[in-house]
Amino acid sequence: MAGFLDRERTIAGPGFNRWMVPPAALCIHLCIGQVYAFSVFNLPMTRLIGVTESAPEDWKLTTLGWIFSISIVCLGLSAAFAGRWLEQVGPRKAMLLSATCFGGGFLVSALGIWLHVIWLVYLGYGVLGGIGLGIGYISPVSTLIKWFPDRPGMATGMAIMGFGGGAMIGSPLAVGLMDLFSGPESVGVAPTFLTMGLIYFTFMAIGALLVRLPPEGWLPAGYQPPVESSKLITTAHVHVDEALKTPQFYLVWMVLFLNVSAGIGVLGQASAMSQEMMPGKIEAAAAAGFVGLLSIFNMVGRFVWASTSDYLGRKKTYLIFFALGMALYAAVPPAAAMGSVLLYVLCYCVIMSMYGGGFATVPAYLKDLFGTMHVGAIHGRLLTAWAAAGVMGPVLINYIREFQIEAGVPKAQAYTVTMYIMVALLFLGLICNALIRAVDSRHHYVGPESEGSRS
Repeated sequence: MAGFLDRERTIAGPGFNRWMVPPAALCIHLCIGQVYAFSVFNLPMTRLIGVTESAPEDWKLTTLGWIFSISIVCLGLSAAFAGRWLEQVGPRKAMLLSATCFGGGFLVSALGIWLHVIWLVYLGYGVLGGIGLGIGYISPVSTLIKWFPDRPGMATGMAIMGFGGGAMIGSPLAVGLMDLFSGPESVGVAPTFLTMGLIYFTFMAIGALLVRLPPEGWLPAGYQPPVESSKLITTAHVHVDEALKTPQFYLVWMVLFLNVSAGIGVLGQASAMSQEMMPGKIEAAAAAGFVGLLSIFNMVGRFVWASTSDYLGRKKTYLIFFALGMALYAAVPPAAAMGSVLLYVLCYCVIMSMYGGGFATVPAYLKDLFGTMHVGAIHGRLLTAWAAAGVMGPVLINYIREFQIEAGVPKAQAYTVTMYIMVALLFLGLICNALIRAVDSRHHYVGPESEGSRS
């Protein structure tokens, strides 16, 4: 079995069609993208004991908010530490480990919910699930960049598109299962977690079996790689350890951190937030639909914006993300105050398309700046920005909301200050993106690009 999982066993044979690899990536990313639908569990999990309404012993929303944050922190940390390992062992072994951790995290959380022990839920979905998220997230990315050197933005868009669309499946699946398992004495969350863990493990394991790597030196028919570097696109390579010595790495880190911080808190509380900001207009069922709609735009935006970046360039694409995002976040409070559901939903849909597009475009940005040799490992380390944002974003949403409500602010207006803080974060991101320049040649790798250079 170990031999079957080895990197050498995943090398594609002659005549292999590279378009067989994106479905393998989607098997992983559509599953782990369920994390974006976690908000549909938040309100039911505040009624595990009370069932129809929260009991004094039930968990508070702020307590539950840490489940999402812990999972994103563990995503970033596991991606950072597993990046070099992934380059050595190949995607199949990494994807199967991801399936085990992510599916197993659901099972541990189901036990924690049944026993009503919050630290078991933190350990299950937060730590184990987060590790599965991180390893699964980066596993297909460098593989697809190698298969599509002619369209790296499109390739990363395909790899990461499924992650944005995971909530489109996960949200109605979770709601449907909770309805199925609920009763007079239960909201049905524990059996829902158990069922989803088994389903997700199965489909992720299928993706691990399908994935293949191109042979060393393989190029698409008719494609001639550029001989000389141009603007921000280099033909050289930078070792992963050397990349951490460049200002470009930290500027891109800040770009990702600020873009993600501005969006991830919204995604983590999208269901509850939409019901509170638009009381009487968006109810629980509509809120679940809103989460699913955000997932669609998150998913489509990843492919469309990343593909567009192949023509506009990565720097100009991020300029659009930050400038337009500032205007849209500033428009959310007035839209909610007017009671305009259409404008409110439209603002967030476009925001989420650019949020997803930022994730899908950043691996190609790294490929342009640092080359392809260690792009998977560099991408993994960059995702520590996601981990940091996974704490900052939800904290801004949850704790500023609670502070505002305790100060007597109506729930419908409790998010206004946070929206304007998001505008400020995006402005800082705009500045960081403007400062990015080509990597100095002294950081370029001068040894042979070989299998040994990956270790």
